[in-house]
Amino acid sequence: MTVQMNKQAGGFTLIEVMIVVAIVAILSAIALPSYSEYVRRGHRADARAGLLQAQQWLERASTATGVYPTSLPASLTWGTDSAKRYTIGFASGNTSAAFTLTATPKNPGPQAGDKCGIYTLSNTGVRGANGKLSGASGYNPDCWGK
Repeated sequence: MTVQMNKQAGGFTLIEVMIVVAIVAILSAIALPSYSEYVRRGHRADARAGLLQAQQWLERASTATGVYPTSLPASLTWGTDSAKRYTIGFASGNTSAAFTLTATPKNPGPQAGDKCGIYTLSNTGVRGANGKLSGASGYNPDCWGK
């Protein structure tokens, strides 16, 4: 007596594999831009925190000496820190009585074409982004809000 076995091939057909590849491609096309914007938002938050930290340092120095310093310590400028995507510095026209800090995206870099551009923060607390001050026409409140 011989027993005849019915073998069924296991595995996936080409159509099934193509459908899975198409689904993965669609999901990655949706997820990658969203993830990239999420990372940029994180670096923008880091730049805002750096501006606030530098402003606090300047206010403490002003309280101790009576005038604002005209330079920042290297640890607050982030110029040589490769993990930071912005550099912190002064805008032109600063004096020992008033200042405007800037957070400029490092160029070339991933933040160079960012929608918020250069962040600014003055000694009076006026915030700005992309060349616009808060409250001005065309100012994007999401730049300082998110």
